[in-house]
Amino acid sequence: MSNILIIKHGSLGDLIQANGAMKDIKKFYRNRKVFLLTAQPYAIFMSECPYLDGVIIDKRLPRWNLFYLKNLKNNLAKYNFTKVYDLQNSSRTKFYRKFVLKNVEWSSSETSLEPGQKKSDFDKDPVLDRIEIQLKKSGIQTEFVKNIDLDWAVSDISRLKKQYANNDYILLFPFCSKKLPQKKWPFFKDLISRLKQDYKNKYPILLAPGPDEIDEANELNAKVVLDNSKPINIKTLISLISNAKFIIANDTGPAHIASHLDKNGVVLFGSHTTAKKVSMENYNFKAISVENLNDLTVKTVIEKVKSKLN
Repeated sequence: MSNILIIKHGSLGDLIQANGAMKDIKKFYRNRKVFLLTAQPYAIFMSECPYLDGVIIDKRLPRWNLFYLKNLKNNLAKYNFTKVYDLQNSSRTKFYRKFVLKNVEWSSSETSLEPGQKKSDFDKDPVLDRIEIQLKKSGIQTEFVKNIDLDWAVSDISRLKKQYANNDYILLFPFCSKKLPQKKWPFFKDLISRLKQDYKNKYPILLAPGPDEIDEANELNAKVVLDNSKPINIKTLISLISNAKFIIANDTGPAHIASHLDKNGVVLFGSHTTAKKVSMENYNFKAISVENLNDLTVKTVIEKVKSKLN
């Protein structure tokens, strides 16, 4: 039997956003196996996704590494893929279409363009709109693309809640990728002080750092959530977000999770992109957008928080 391949290497927020598309694809191909090609950090997490029949790891080694490309090509050939849904739409996956999976029917942003339409114009649309168009071009009814269900990724975290916050808590994500420093609002330490003062310590302030963010987190005068002294895994992160009273975050993966869990919260945007383009904002999870995050004051953020968290 022929199989279906979805390509989504990352990042975490992008994978979360693609969950609805994966569910639609699996529903359409209910009698065929659907596999995901993704990066190593997300393989264990996505292997538990109920819309997938398996996960294949792509180490994404340099494209001049012909030995790796040959092995990847041979490995993928074993699955007898007849259709690829490229949800990454990167230069790497475009290369794969030509040299790794060249005899397979391909769905991508490029195959979704209307006659005369430029990809650069198509890419200006919100990400979930683009994915929806891409699936519809392949005849897939899009029931879940914009209705992302993360219930499968939420687990029992009562042990951690008891350790860090018996009751409601505010969860902050003051971090961002080192490659994208323009996404980082610099005043989270002052914000934490104001939250404690204005809410009279009613809500514990929690941070959930990644492996390279623990030292920074320890300097912010909040509770740093670790599991046996190690950063929490992705499912625990999603569960921690799911249980939070309120979320405040930079434009990062956890903000995408909070948005698609319909959490009450605020995400902070500079001029690097917009909440609309990355399909982030909804009724409960609102964006504060400014030209330069360095000019966004703690007062402005606090006022927004108070308007949503009584």
